[in-house]
Amino acid sequence: MNERGADVTWAAGSHSEAETDRSLLLVDDDKAFLTRLQRAMQTRGYHVTIADSVATGIAAILAAPPAFAVIDMRLGDGSGLDVITRLKELRPDASAIILTGYGNISTAVTAVKLGAFDYLAKPADADEIEAALLATGHDKSELPQNPMSADRVRWEHIQRIYELCGRNVSETARRLSMHRRTLQRILAKRAPR
Repeated sequence: MNERGADVTWAAGSHSEAETDRSLLLVDDDKAFLTRLQRAMQTRGYHVTIADSVATGIAAILAAPPAFAVIDMRLGDGSGLDVITRLKELRPDASAIILTGYGNISTAVTAVKLGAFDYLAKPADADEIEAALLATGHDKSELPQNPMSADRVRWEHIQRIYELCGRNVSETARRLSMHRRTLQRILAKRAPR
């Protein structure tokens, strides 16, 4: 899993090293996105380590806690919040952001409480991600130019619950307190912008 990240050294409490340390951990189970982001961040001078699960993300942190981390919220084997928690235990000065495809405010609050510095909705490009990683406490990244509309956030939430219910329309409708036919109409439409 480690690519160019294995030779990065880290010394706890070394402020000058923290400023020059460009080690970055990317944790995402979307392989295409992970590869594109890895290349983009390497061209910006980061020493990138990649992981595609909670387990491999935590293993990479144990091997060499990075100065920066970009972690997907929802991974195949668990939550990205577990990776953030472990990173902050081993390297409290690390700058970490959470990426997610779901606009969930309560999860964003939890992520920040656990040590995430910022929270970006997918799709986020490398420029937005780097700006969020390098922002300081008083100048967090700016609002995105084109944030998800309320309709899109609702659609994403419905899709997430639908997937979690094993694509069972009746169960999804019950959990969302929605009429089954209304849900079927929503699922038949394309995603709103």
